[in-house]
Amino acid sequence: MPLTEVLKVWRNTTQSMCGQSGFFEQFFPLVRAINQKLPTTKRLRVLAGDPPIDWGQVKTPEEAMKLADRDASIASVMEKEVLSKYRKALMLFGTFHLMQEIDNSAVSTYEKDYPNLTFVISDLGVYDTNRPVASISPLAKWPNPSIALTKGTWLGALSLSDIFPPGVWFDRDCNVQIALFPPKLQKQVQKPLEHFIDAFLYLCPQEFRLKEPMPADIALDADYMTELRRRESLIGLPGASKSQKEFSDEIVQASQNPILEGAPPPPDIRAIAQSCLDAKKRENPR
Repeated sequence: MPLTEVLKVWRNTTQSMCGQSGFFEQFFPLVRAINQKLPTTKRLRVLAGDPPIDWGQVKTPEEAMKLADRDASIASVMEKEVLSKYRKALMLFGTFHLMQEIDNSAVSTYEKDYPNLTFVISDLGVYDTNRPVASISPLAKWPNPSIALTKGTWLGALSLSDIFPPGVWFDRDCNVQIALFPPKLQKQVQKPLEHFIDAFLYLCPQEFRLKEPMPADIALDADYMTELRRRESLIGLPGASKSQKEFSDEIVQASQNPILEGAPPPPDIRAIAQSCLDAKKRENPR
């Protein structure tokens, strides 16, 4: 199968960032190479958890939003392909999909029938990124790498807002709210971290963290970049209306500074709301 067909596996998803990362282009060939040296019974299986989507058929924001229930898709794949067959899996997802005791997260969904089987490990998010001197950090003497349990520890007593920056939520009328979780879940997330996450993975001091620049072969794929901007405009993401030059300049600028900064700047609520309204106008022109 030619690479142009294979790469659709990670480019035709609901998440644009998957197609902009070089991780998947390395991950799948690596697993294939490992499997070729293993007996059939011990080979690794790679399961796709994202909802199947054919972007060639998605023309409106409504069509895109119908395919956005990622947690239900993840839970379904886990139940059908792993849990019901008494298999084990290493799940690679954003932490919010894996959190326990959160309504409708992927893990909480399947734990109704398969309780106490999932051990959730998160990164430390934006915790400790605002300390001017690394030596005063409570993590300063931790070995690299480390896994720290949350149950009964000072880490577990932290709140989710200590680790994760707020997200952006907007309804069908483009009313924007900045919060860690959507309004209907606000009461559930007031408990300490140990209720949601079992352990944290520590790799290095926060000021040494690096972000992945977009690989040149992806950034220079003009057709794919144009398609990504179309997809982002359909779901009302801010910045989707930027010119091609502005879009390209941002990619270059990001590649010049690989250091991952601390907490991101506050979202531009007006820009987000306007982008949402623009998407609605394109869907229902008068």
